[in-house]
Amino acid sequence: MQTRRTLLGLTAASLGGLAAPAIVQAQPAWPNRSIRLVAQFPPGGLVDTVARLMAPVMSQALGQSVVVENRAGAGGIIGTDMVAKAPADGHTLLVSHASVHVFSTATRPTLPFHPINDFTHIMHMVEAPNIILVRANSPFQTLEQLLAAARTQPVRFGSSGIGSAPHLLGAMLSSEARAPNLDHIPYAGSAPAMQDVLAGNIECMVDPITTNTAQMRDGTLRALAVSTAQRLTMFPNLPTFAELGFPKLTSAQWLGLSGPKGLPAPVVERLAALVPPILARPDLMARLTDLQTLPRTPQPTGEAFVSVIREEITAWTAVARQFNIVVG
Repeated sequence: MQTRRTLLGLTAASLGGLAAPAIVQAQPAWPNRSIRLVAQFPPGGLVDTVARLMAPVMSQALGQSVVVENRAGAGGIIGTDMVAKAPADGHTLLVSHASVHVFSTATRPTLPFHPINDFTHIMHMVEAPNIILVRANSPFQTLEQLLAAARTQPVRFGSSGIGSAPHLLGAMLSSEARAPNLDHIPYAGSAPAMQDVLAGNIECMVDPITTNTAQMRDGTLRALAVSTAQRLTMFPNLPTFAELGFPKLTSAQWLGLSGPKGLPAPVVERLAALVPPILARPDLMARLTDLQTLPRTPQPTGEAFVSVIREEITAWTAVARQFNIVVG
């Protein structure tokens, strides 16, 4: 009996010894403090708008404040790099953007981070198609009229900068349409390019539709084509590039939710379950619809989202090399 009690005592002591490290290794509940939602572009743009739509609803759902932090600079690279180097505890998140993870990767010789390996890519959230725009009193009523002119004389198109998605799309359009005089004019953002379109200093610009829907509705601007696969419900008279003979120009710029490499699985799972219902809320969906920036169906998460990023990097790197588009 004494031997049995001794063995039981040893067994209990052994189990207690095994249990202790589990208590030490237990992770604190998440979130246990404020969350930074980093927008790597200035206030007022698409990333900032989406972040500020989501933040208060996320805060309510998580029981902690979600603070949007604008860390702009270097075409979104500064804020993105900050998140890549942040602690992987779920308290620093990024509204990731194709302009950085795809287009900067495709056009820059080096980046301070790896676009896939240095992040936990949680989910693809929304995407915005690109359009080609002219001012209301432009002589070009259709895309074919603009391209016909660009086959014989200079026609200038503005973009938000060298190596941007609009730049690469414009280069593709020039090549596909055999319109060699469609000349690229880079700007430090969409706003100054738009000012020159409206002033008549350049003939057109390629830009995401998001910040242009109001001017398209009031007639200040006229879109000639959109990069979606089908026509937009809001603008049913706007043809797609594909139906005008340019299927390679079917594309969109996505926004995702990402964090530093190594986010704990419970954090990733909770966010992946939390965000889709937030985006589907009637108030948020109405605003996203107004911006023509909507979730993809089905919505890629985890490895499916990573696959989207990989495929786009491969495709746009080939385009950048074809047209010798290099930044820096």
